[in-house]
Amino acid sequence: MKKLDDSALLVARVLMPILFIVAGYGKLGAGYAGTQQYMAAMGVPGFLLPLTILLEVGGGLAVLFGLLTRSVALITVVFTLLTAFIFHADFTQAGNQINFMKNLTIAGGYLLLAVSSPGAFSIDRLLAKKG
Repeated sequence: MKKLDDSALLVARVLMPILFIVAGYGKLGAGYAGTQQYMAAMGVPGFLLPLTILLEVGGGLAVLFGLLTRSVALITVVFTLLTAFIFHADFTQAGNQINFMKNLTIAGGYLLLAVSSPGAFSIDRLLAKKG
């Protein structure tokens, strides 16, 4: 049963960060200025965009490989909830209700990852064995 659990955790760690990695990458280059303007229009300082990209791409890759998994997962929970309440709480705008619920679901998944473990197939586990 442990091998099945570890395999399921690996699959979850591969699937969960895809959205963040792709979204963060999309904010680089041509998408940067538009994203910064959107953030400013929503009251979020544009200088936070590099940190957002770092979390989405860097944090996504960290979860993918199981590095600092619990810490990154908790940071992602907070980020995703903030994003839901800042950018998707106006349900009069088309799509916001679904995006709000999507963010709640993502936060729930990352919270589960934070309180469980990254599994055997992770850098965290390899480092724990060496230490």
